Amino acid sequence: MGERVVAIASPLPLDTARPSAPFIAADVGGTHVRIGLVQDSGDPAHPIKVLSYRKYVCADYPGLAEILEDFVADLDGAAVAEGAIASAGYPLEDGSLITVNLPWRVSLSEIRDRLGFREFRLVNDFEAVAHAAAYVDASEVLRLTGPETAPRGPTLVVGPGTGLGAAVWIPTGSRAVVLATEAGQAALTVGNELEMALLKHMLGQRSHVPVEHALSGPGLKNLHAAMCALHGVVSPYRTPGEITAAALSGQDAHARDSLGVFCGLLGSTVGDMALLYGVQGGIYLAGGILPQIREFLLGSAFVERFLNKGPMREALERIPVKLVEHGQLGVIGAASWYLQQRGG
Repeated sequence: MGERVVAIASPLPLDTARPSAPFIAADVGGTHVRIGLVQDSGDPAHPIKVLSYRKYVCADYPGLAEILEDFVADLDGAAVAEGAIASAGYPLEDGSLITVNLPWRVSLSEIRDRLGFREFRLVNDFEAVAHAAAYVDASEVLRLTGPETAPRGPTLVVGPGTGLGAAVWIPTGSRAVVLATEAGQAALTVGNELEMALLKHMLGQRSHVPVEHALSGPGLKNLHAAMCALHGVVSPYRTPGEITAAALSGQDAHARDSLGVFCGLLGSTVGDMALLYGVQGGIYLAGGILPQIREFLLGSAFVERFLNKGPMREALERIPVKLVEHGQLGVIGAASWYLQQRGG
């Protein structure tokens, strides 16, 4: 998760007395790790300066510590003693992290000791995304529905990637509170007969079908496998990317129908989240999947399903929903959060 991110509101004030020494900020997803050597720029409009940036494939390394070591080794001797990572999951008292989407265990204390860092902190990946949201240029967003602007209020950031992440940015005076969620683990709800049939098939394999079992990269595979099962065929595709390519090319009706269901379910789920969290300030769609299917998403049932909430349609019509493309924002978010923590 955390592949692409968003613009949300005016930047939060930064304490200019904070240390300006470079530090590590990383966005740790189930497929990729993005790492930056960053620094407090001193510019409130663009507080994070990215000095160096690399993207790693998780499966190519035995652990996060090895990735961080490789990144630090290429910094030409730059002294780094602190940092933060953004990742999905729950931290335990021993400093390790429980997550369903990473290929290896993460222990903050072990990484801190191995790299000789004096401080190394963890923030939820979409909480980091929400902290970074103020710093994306307007040209990097695509409005799907709603007005161009919205009043200052709770703002939702949600995105399907290796899993499904969501966070809510809540203004509280001059600062803000970010509510990290595990919305991807909530039960999936459906809205038509085809979706009911797909859900029934998935319930035959497990007792709980969470949202991200359908709305993620692996979730698209699950939807397509269920779609094929309903038609008595076997999916020929090994990856979500292959399904997406087949759908976009128009060569496979089952792949196209699966991607259509994906977009419809996403619209309905995001609409539910907007109502559950009292969203008023806007919704930003992030993650690694949606920018790849932006034209398909525009022509899909996403907006129709988002607005299809009975008497609450009028309220949802007032909320801007925008697709965001920015590959480094998870890193910027982790850095922004870390500076805020350091500033007390």
